[in-house]
Amino acid sequence: MTDDKNKIIAQKLVSYFGGEDNLVEVINCMTRVRVKVKDQEKVSFEKIEELDGIMGLVKGDQIQVVTGPGKSEKIAREMANLTAATFTEESEIDIRTRENKEKVKQGQKDSAFKSFTATIASIFVPLIPAFVGAGLIGGIASVLQNLITAGSVSGETYVSILQVLNIIKTGLYGYLNVFIGINAAKVFRGNEGLGGVIGGMIYLSAMNPDKPLKNIFLNSPLLPGQGGVIGVILAVFILVKIEKNLRKVIPDALDIILVPTISLLLTGILTMFIIMPIAGLISNGLIGVINGVIKLGGAFSGFILGAVFLPMVMLGLHQILTPINVAMIESQGATYLLPILAMAGAGQVGAAIAVLVKCRKNKKLIEIAKGGLPVGILGIGEPLIYALTLPMGKAFITACLGGGVGGAIIGAIGNIGATAIGPSGLALIPLIYNGRAFGYILGLLGAYIGGFILTYLFGIDKKYVEGEDLTGSKEFKFK
Repeated sequence: MTDDKNKIIAQKLVSYFGGEDNLVEVINCMTRVRVKVKDQEKVSFEKIEELDGIMGLVKGDQIQVVTGPGKSEKIAREMANLTAATFTEESEIDIRTRENKEKVKQGQKDSAFKSFTATIASIFVPLIPAFVGAGLIGGIASVLQNLITAGSVSGETYVSILQVLNIIKTGLYGYLNVFIGINAAKVFRGNEGLGGVIGGMIYLSAMNPDKPLKNIFLNSPLLPGQGGVIGVILAVFILVKIEKNLRKVIPDALDIILVPTISLLLTGILTMFIIMPIAGLISNGLIGVINGVIKLGGAFSGFILGAVFLPMVMLGLHQILTPINVAMIESQGATYLLPILAMAGAGQVGAAIAVLVKCRKNKKLIEIAKGGLPVGILGIGEPLIYALTLPMGKAFITACLGGGVGGAIIGAIGNIGATAIGPSGLALIPLIYNGRAFGYILGLLGAYIGGFILTYLFGIDKKYVEGEDLTGSKEFKFK
């Protein structure tokens, strides 16, 4: 989409939101423009939904316009330029914090588990662009390494290119715990620099590997990286607790010197000798259970995981899987869970293709499906989910079952892992571990076909075939 078209969309959105005086704040996140207005009665919701380039609309105190990745920031910024509204580019942490504050004001409170999953999301979601970029660069490096090893390409130039790609990739994965420590400290409202230090000490880089320190409680050698991301999150949580309590008793004049020093010393000792071993046991246990379920369950486990992943996403339960995927990559070089879960988005793609084939008279659905398909194929399924299959109802269920078909294929083949998280769909192919990309592609095709057939036969009501829009209005306006 050109910048001129983005400007036109922004101008129309300002008008449909009740004019420039009605907008209070325009907020940009990854795929949506979130708008706060003075008076929602002035907002023309139907016109917004029918606007060319808009994939969906979520009503609420904060109105969310689904535009898709890459467009939301441009449209949001242009809307702010056209009005006196405040422009905010929010991170996941900022969004969660604001939502929590609003709930407290309204006397609401999330369950402990929902709060926990939201916290995990706030730590990892800001790193998703880094996971995607560094992961794909690492995937390209892996392909190039295989070509060099097989003798398909040779020469110093290719070796140098390989080194450059690996250096870039290592900028994230070589120091991942540092980034997680910084983000965790920000989420827990502690000092981000101290969080980064705790994340970095997990590597035990100053320890002599030939004469490792022994655990003072277990008398066994300390292991660098033990506990991984789980250990870092737990350690930073304790760090922040210590830091906050110290600030209550230490005089202001000595705060800058004593608080960071004592916080790091106490947390560092606890982390090395207690947290890392315990987190290691937890991490290894979780990885063992998941690997066992995938290996022993085969196609059945793959079907269940592929089918239920999107409902988990809708409930926010999927966030708990992110540190597990990262821990699997840290400990065994690949996560065998992610390729199965990626089939869920592929089922949505199959469902969208079914809509294109069966609902040819319904120009609005065709427009939404065409707009969401390219990014859906690349693994970004939100536009298809929120703007197409979920409003249709049955199509969401059949798309999920299509994802189950792909998951069953991955589970039946077995040993299909990914070396990084973030990418999905076709974008995950370069990251498939140990040359097993063909099996992953078979899973994708299975999910596409499964989602298509099930949606075509059972997921599309007659009213949508005849041209009725997603609101149920028979006065559908074609543009």
